[in-house]
Amino acid sequence: MDTKILLESGTNELEVLEFKLGGSSYGINVAKIREIMEYREITPIPNAHPSIEGVFMPRDVLITAIDLKDYLNKGRSGPEGLFIITNFNKLNIAFHVDSVIGIHKVSWTNIIKPSTTISTPENGICTGIVKLENDLIIILDFEKIVADIDPETGLKVTDIDALGERERNDIPILIAEDSALLNKLIADCLTKAGYQNLTRTEDGQQAWDLIREYRDNGTLDQHVRCVITDIEMPLMDGHRLTKLIKDCDETKHIPVVIFSSLVNEEMKLKGLALGANAQLSKPEIGNLVRVIDGLVAQASQS
Repeated sequence: MDTKILLESGTNELEVLEFKLGGSSYGINVAKIREIMEYREITPIPNAHPSIEGVFMPRDVLITAIDLKDYLNKGRSGPEGLFIITNFNKLNIAFHVDSVIGIHKVSWTNIIKPSTTISTPENGICTGIVKLENDLIIILDFEKIVADIDPETGLKVTDIDALGERERNDIPILIAEDSALLNKLIADCLTKAGYQNLTRTEDGQQAWDLIREYRDNGTLDQHVRCVITDIEMPLMDGHRLTKLIKDCDETKHIPVVIFSSLVNEEMKLKGLALGANAQLSKPEIGNLVRVIDGLVAQASQS
């Protein structure tokens, strides 16, 4: 199946690959997928997490295989089905699924954000729900799944300690991140690094509404002098937010940092075309602080 369907950057659309596990429909953003292949024999790893089936090496790339059915407590997968090969946060992971249905182009505005009764910030792995005719597709949080299995792949908050003692400042930074857990972790890390004036929003639409409000009442520079945004967010994604900021004469001077698990070479080209000032993969929280230091210092001198 060809997963290389390209979307124009900043259109607020994504492609969702629908797949099946135990009769239920789930989804993953096509931007995370490298390829889809039939199940093949793998090499088990002693003392690995129960949901790790093992490793295999197609084309000289070592890939870890995760039994998604086991992780979701739907039983164990047998020697059949498909591997969805993904790349995010600089990791190559294969997710073992029963079958693949197809790709659907959807707008982020049509993705329903799950309530806390369905998905809590600490334990939930559902990032959104797509309704297609009579079918509901549950979009899974694959970053959280991998971080649950191997915590070392998550946000490296200990990197902040390596920065040492830092002065406090009131430079206003706006954060757009739909994961409540990551939103808080990013804010905590920035606060620890000295940035005390933080505004947190849950998606690109909330962030853009605030920016427009500050712009219209003449207080933009007092409230926003840097924006940190995820890419995947309901209502409005980070690429669309970046495009709106950089296409507006009154806001284009604001540095925008894309901080996302989806940052790879192809996505960097898209972000660059939209005017993003920096793009970092999510584990790099220490680098995020250093980049913000440089951007706000550069902006204050201009």
